Amino acid sequence: MIGNPPADLPPGGEPPPGARRSGPTTSERHNSVHRRGLRFLRARRRVVGRLAAWSVLETAQTFLTGYALARALDAGFLAGRVDVGLGWLAAAAVAVVVGAYGTGRVYGAVAALVEPLRDRLVRHVVERGVRDADRGALSRLTQQVEIARDTFAGLVMVSRSFVFTAAGALIGLFSLAPPLLLVVAPPLAAGVALFALTLRPLTRRQEAFLVADEELAAQLGAVCPGLRDITAAGAEDQVAADAEARIAAEQFAARSLARWGVLRVVALAIGGQLPIVLLLATAPWLLAHGVTPGALVGALAYVTQSLLPALQNLIHGLGTSGSRLAVVLRRLAPDTPAPTDAPAPAPFPDTTSAAGSAPPGPPAAVTLSSLTFAYGPASEPVIDGLDLSVPHGTHLAIVGPSGIGKSTLTALMAGLLAPTGGSVDIRPAPDLPAPGRPGHPVRVLIPQEAYVFTGTLAENLGQLRSAPVPERELLAAAEALGLSPLLDRLGGPTTEVDPGTLSSGERQLIALTRAYLARAPLALLDEATCHLDAAAEERVERAFARRGGTLVVVAHRISSALRADRVLVMDGRRTAYGSHDELMERSPLYRDLVGAWSPSSGTPTAPAAHRPEWSHPALPLRDPDGVDAVAGAGLPRDRRHVVAYGPVGQMEASGDLRDGGTLGGQ
Repeated sequence: MIGNPPADLPPGGEPPPGARRSGPTTSERHNSVHRRGLRFLRARRRVVGRLAAWSVLETAQTFLTGYALARALDAGFLAGRVDVGLGWLAAAAVAVVVGAYGTGRVYGAVAALVEPLRDRLVRHVVERGVRDADRGALSRLTQQVEIARDTFAGLVMVSRSFVFTAAGALIGLFSLAPPLLLVVAPPLAAGVALFALTLRPLTRRQEAFLVADEELAAQLGAVCPGLRDITAAGAEDQVAADAEARIAAEQFAARSLARWGVLRVVALAIGGQLPIVLLLATAPWLLAHGVTPGALVGALAYVTQSLLPALQNLIHGLGTSGSRLAVVLRRLAPDTPAPTDAPAPAPFPDTTSAAGSAPPGPPAAVTLSSLTFAYGPASEPVIDGLDLSVPHGTHLAIVGPSGIGKSTLTALMAGLLAPTGGSVDIRPAPDLPAPGRPGHPVRVLIPQEAYVFTGTLAENLGQLRSAPVPERELLAAAEALGLSPLLDRLGGPTTEVDPGTLSSGERQLIALTRAYLARAPLALLDEATCHLDAAAEERVERAFARRGGTLVVVAHRISSALRADRVLVMDGRRTAYGSHDELMERSPLYRDLVGAWSPSSGTPTAPAAHRPEWSHPALPLRDPDGVDAVAGAGLPRDRRHVVAYGPVGQMEASGDLRDGGTLGGQ
């Protein structure tokens, strides 16, 4: 079952002319998030100050890591004073303990900074969900808010660590010997600058990749549960093409992100690993210009034990988590569209046509203009130049032999297939709920294979509504379509449904009731009652007709055509359209279909003047010897025909034929 909203944006993502802007641009959101972030930090200056104060202890630890090692070598072990060397090493150990205490206090300050952010985001998401009936509020509340909190905490930690670690290391290098600073500082600054230049491009590409990944996941999430519906509607090629396009988009975004990610590796190599090479390469020159061996070892300790790990954490943390945080915050930021004088969109879409425009005069519910469709460039058209106008409120039945294109036509009306030529215009009736409002799709398609998912009956029946269906309305719909006995047997609307325990007819009744509750002005039933008996089928069709709107039925039984206001007989170039009586006069195929499908009793048949002999089958299958390949209704009463039904020589027992009649002695 497919229910589609009426007014989608075009592929480029821009609203149509005359429509209001849906929200701020990505650039506007980025600037808004930046300003809000600065205001948030300014409002918590004391927390930021406490965080910086405790981080100074980490600076002291970093400073003593290299300086104590250098003094332990120069003034202690290399000078023959072991006690002095051990004393400096003990000072470095004490600095590690003090730094660990400071790091513990840092976590408390980070929590005091992060938790208010989470509370603000939760408050905003809840308010937005209640105010705007935002269907994405649950995802934002349970996933995106937590991602923002955890990512923000990680960014604060790695950014703070790099700043204070780098300060301690650079102060230590200058204290040991200024030439060491000249060797280490330039490549470090170059690596950080290169990384900073990649931040914004990386963020954009990270967001593009996340969007592509979400779009692909969303499409697959919609496609996988509805594979039977897609197959029944003949939309495999279109769905496959859409999936391929989204896969290609994600692949392109991933490659672009990977190319920019290479620059992060280059920045890390320049800023963190090149100083090590330079210290070793310039060691003879440094030692010749007054740098002591202990100072050189201390410089290597600064680079390998402090600067390189801090820079690595910064690049990987800020490069990946920073991009994710920027994306999540932009999505959580409230949409504040700028006021505009452009007129608001009409309550109903002007058209959903694939091409062309509607003919003049009052618009019909469905208008097909020179509609042509083929499944491949070299294939014969399944539908060729079809023109059709279905007025609002019409009950239309579509009949024809198998494979003539009935399901293809309904898929074109539903928007699952794009016409090869011509256009399909769908215009909802003005007296029905406005499509585009929550819970009111323009059209709903029920294919032959009905889909029921694991969940309660109420969830299944209200799937196409944005809000839960009131129980009174749900029970009334179930009564109208004949679902009440199944509802009572299963235990009511809140009962969990196991689709595997339902018959095909029961699944069809659930799907039909779901479509009935969707309130779509156009309902398309593609043999959606084929597993129901004739009485249940009649009840369903009459319920849809009474509810208002336009009903298009691909007929499984000729009784559907007898109940319809108009009938479309698909017969290639001899396609005919009209009332039952009109088609009995001028459509030989329709007369054959009525003759073959008319039951022996219980439902109306064709008028006596047009009633064919009982032996006429649905299609011209009989041969000169009078052998019918398919057992048609009424054949048991005709002793002039033999039914090829089973192996040669096998006698058919009474009741074998479809209408349950006796063989009459043949």
